[in-house]
Amino acid sequence: MIPMISRRSMAVLAGAASLSVALAGCGVLPARKPPPQLYTLTPKSTFPDDLPYADWQLGIDSPSAPAGLSTTRIAVARQPLTLDYYAGAQWIDEAPSMVQRLLIESFENSGKIVGVGRESVGLRSNFVLRMELREFQAEYFDGATLPTVRVRLSAKLVKVPQRHIIASTTEERVIVAADNRMETIIRTFDDALGRALRGIVVWTLTRPETQG
Repeated sequence: MIPMISRRSMAVLAGAASLSVALAGCGVLPARKPPPQLYTLTPKSTFPDDLPYADWQLGIDSPSAPAGLSTTRIAVARQPLTLDYYAGAQWIDEAPSMVQRLLIESFENSGKIVGVGRESVGLRSNFVLRMELREFQAEYFDGATLPTVRVRLSAKLVKVPQRHIIASTTEERVIVAADNRMETIIRTFDDALGRALRGIVVWTLTRPETQG
């Protein structure tokens, strides 16, 4: 004789089966990734003592940049024609915005200019710096085992209100990192960008076109 099963027993068995299926499904769900570590860089704070004082105001545009660099992700190139990103690490802001902020702070830290700020805030500028971020990545070319950080900034000094370009320059810094730790790579970015920012500040404040 086949034993009879009560409705209550059938409900208990069905619930247990559903729980088993749910628990089994949990085993195949992807694990949640930890949030990326955020990194920032620092403005330049040391300059030549003989920098001339600028009694004019300077507006700084947000740098234009290729789409691959206009991101919070930290770029790495393993071949000259490819661009990838480090996993688990990001800048605290999109690279062009971060560079603009650090350049403004670097000018302020020089103590050699009446006023400097973002061009977008409506500063009544005498001159404007048009910036382009052309390189901002770590490179592993030709089988290199250590990354080379490359930073290249192009600047055009524009006289307002005529909107004439009166001078232009490019600052490029290339520095090999001491090892492959992310913290070391970020310090190398900081060193390379800091030297480029310093070059832009010194170049701008010493332009003969801005005197008088």
